[in-house]
Amino acid sequence: MSSKDELIFFINEQIKIENEIVKSLNTTLTEIENPAVTGVLKGISLDSLKHMELYSSAVKLLTSISQALTQEQLDKQRELVEKHILIEVELIEKISQMIPKIENEKVKLLLNAILSDEKRHHTLLKKVLETIVRGETITEEDWWDILWRNVPFHGAPGG
Repeated sequence: MSSKDELIFFINEQIKIENEIVKSLNTTLTEIENPAVTGVLKGISLDSLKHMELYSSAVKLLTSISQALTQEQLDKQRELVEKHILIEVELIEKISQMIPKIENEKVKLLLNAILSDEKRHHTLLKKVLETIVRGETITEEDWWDILWRNVPFHGAPGG
């Protein structure tokens, strides 16, 4: 078995585990009345759903050839990601300013967990913008570079 096959097998096994986590939590959540515990467990369940999506995306990256994005698609994706980067910055600032004012340790714990998530989201979105969006895009500039890279004299007279 190749390392790629092993990785795909590993990822598919992780998808199964994440699915079991979701099923288990969703079954048990109906029995819990503590709103903080329920909120945290629902969040973990949602994270597991997110993990399944990310794992599935990883398998697709490993098993299929991505289509290059057009400039228009790139612009839309970049705009969306940049918008959410700004939203995350605002949320991080607001939550960071609020936490020191909170006396209730349980609420402080929950807001710190949210703050931690928002910081991770911000970092991930920046990496998505730099890596994934750019990595799957062929811009007009790239096309010109491809066309002219190996052309001798680049249109200039030369003999």
